[in-house]
Amino acid sequence: MRNDIQKSIEIYKEQLSHGYIQTAYITLTKYVAELKRNFSKDYSTSNIGFGYLDYTYFYFINDYIKSKNLKFALILNHEKMQFELWLCARTADIQKKVWDLLKESKWNKNINDMPKYSVLEVVIENNIDFKDKRGMTKNIIEQSYALSLEIQEYLRNII
Repeated sequence: MRNDIQKSIEIYKEQLSHGYIQTAYITLTKYVAELKRNFSKDYSTSNIGFGYLDYTYFYFINDYIKSKNLKFALILNHEKMQFELWLCARTADIQKKVWDLLKESKWNKNINDMPKYSVLEVVIENNIDFKDKRGMTKNIIEQSYALSLEIQEYLRNII
């Protein structure tokens, strides 16, 4: 079904004609930019990556994470419509090494295979609700900070 490119384009065009996809996409990507501004106080952040309607994300690092050739990513997973915190490595070799160290951690305990783009992925908000944007933002920021600090502490004990 997904391999019929002409059919996919026709469906895409028809859906775009309603305007909902554009409105949702603009709202979500502006929101990711808003979250990024909140991180820039304590972490160095990257530009926003807009993906292919799969992920919208930005990386954030501090000196410790950078020294280990790692980076955190705050991910908007479009398909699952949730925010996730990922720990990513700069190279495939580092990713494999860190995956081997983290595959038995509490964050990866039910994961059998290394993720494609990261060494761990944790859902931090699966209820995207702009009716409570303030609460949602507070939760995403607090969860991201707390979890990134917890992961860093864990790494300090094993690396």
